[in-house]
Amino acid sequence: MDLDRDALLCAAAALAGAVNSIAGGGTLLSFPAAIAWGLPSTVANATNSVALMPGSLASAWAYRREIGTSTSLARLLVPPAVVGSIAGALLLHVTPVRVFDAIVPWLVLGATLLILFQGRVPSVPPSVRPTPNETRRRALVAVACQLGVGVYGGFFGAGMGIVMLAFLTLVVPGDIHHRNGLKNLLAVAINGVAAIYFVAAGLVNARAAAIMTAGAITGGYVGGQLARRVPARVVRGIVVSIGLGLSVLLAYRAW
Repeated sequence: MDLDRDALLCAAAALAGAVNSIAGGGTLLSFPAAIAWGLPSTVANATNSVALMPGSLASAWAYRREIGTSTSLARLLVPPAVVGSIAGALLLHVTPVRVFDAIVPWLVLGATLLILFQGRVPSVPPSVRPTPNETRRRALVAVACQLGVGVYGGFFGAGMGIVMLAFLTLVVPGDIHHRNGLKNLLAVAINGVAAIYFVAAGLVNARAAAIMTAGAITGGYVGGQLARRVPARVVRGIVVSIGLGLSVLLAYRAW
């Protein structure tokens, strides 16, 4: 029975890693699997963050050339990402399981809707050169948004990358690859800091984390190979369907 549960948890983490490589939103698959494995929701959330961290790091490495062209913006946004992540992780640690269980359905629903409406925010064309005042205004908005995303990422994190892509369209001109590279770097900062805190605070189940990490690395690699072959809208449709159903199920369990 334990082997069956472990296999299902590993498979869910692999799917999460693959989905994150292709479309984003993999937490909506791995988080409920960790709960089904037998973890309390707060421990499942922390363990999930630690287990999916290697995938974020691998994605950032894959986009290292694109990140290299946005170093000044990265230096601007990494500090609020780290500060927000610490605040979110602390918030999770002091949040009672009962309260967290009541909040999670709304977080999952919000993340699902973000995935559903992904790509609706118009991007900045590379030919547009904003004025100095406009540049400063966009930078301040980006810092404020990144701080908020950092808090959310440290606390829960599902759909976090999609939120970052949405506001990065306001400050990063050019194609999606440059924004995606910067998003992956910021995700490493948020998830990495939160993971360190979760481990130190004893919120991580080591056995579940090891099983999920193995699956996430495998799924992330395979997903990266398939990213150009599977239409993102297909994967997004599957994740949205799962997210909506999961929102209802978690709300029923909580209330």
